[in-house]
Amino acid sequence: MGSVLKPGPEGILTPMPVDVEARVIRNTRLSSDYNVLALAAPDIAAAAAPGQFVMVKPGRGCTPLLRRPFSVFEVLRTNGRADGLTLLSKRVGVTTEMLFEAVEGDVVSCLGPLGRPYTAVDPPVEAWMVAGGVGLAPFAALAELLRARGTSVTLFYGARTSGELFYLDWFRDRGVRLALATEDGSLGDRGRVTLPLERALQRAAAREVMVYACGPEPMLEAVARMAASYRRRSEVSVERVMGCGLGGCYSCVVPVRDGPNGHHYVRSCLGGPVFAGDDIAWDAH
Repeated sequence: MGSVLKPGPEGILTPMPVDVEARVIRNTRLSSDYNVLALAAPDIAAAAAPGQFVMVKPGRGCTPLLRRPFSVFEVLRTNGRADGLTLLSKRVGVTTEMLFEAVEGDVVSCLGPLGRPYTAVDPPVEAWMVAGGVGLAPFAALAELLRARGTSVTLFYGARTSGELFYLDWFRDRGVRLALATEDGSLGDRGRVTLPLERALQRAAAREVMVYACGPEPMLEAVARMAASYRRRSEVSVERVMGCGLGGCYSCVVPVRDGPNGHHYVRSCLGGPVFAGDDIAWDAH
């Protein structure tokens, strides 16, 4: 099925989302709570850009009632052709519990691709991806796109403990440099992921850098402010509870600056989930 284009934010043409019943190809459990679910959804996978998301609903009954948003983690390809996608998930509720327990052959309702993606950069600009916990989700697809363009990529990745840092070899195998941090000091720097990020920013005075971030909102704010203080561009992918993913419910609004003193609210499912870090009115929260 071919993709139909529609005008997106700032007049950019983006593929119309499609709604499919996606078959589970495999379910890889990374720990007692995290898993990567592979879905056969070629139409969505072929159209998805890094940073976009899908609205999913496992099972066929009324539970869960609403779909939930998940970033497209990987785009799966066979002989260069996209034929599926993966979702990185942590079980914290009904939907994520069902995704964690899914088995090959199960069906997941999947609507996408949705939202505004990251802006890819080319050399000599370097790409620095900053992930907190499950905020790793959009960065596998982004890393593959950037490396295909010849862009130097570094992943700054933080979690509570080393057992919650996943896919390290996957990124290394694709030429991505790693800078790690754990709150308990079990791997990398002891502390927040902003610690190795700020150290790198201090050393990169003469280099062009684009900072991408995804994770808890306090981390996004800290990364955006830090990047701005070093005169670096940043893009952040905000996490919002969404009822529809299509702009109808207004449950996912984000405060965006009007100028030095004002702001208005934008639906993150349409205007985001990716925003320029300095466009968000962080003080309005």
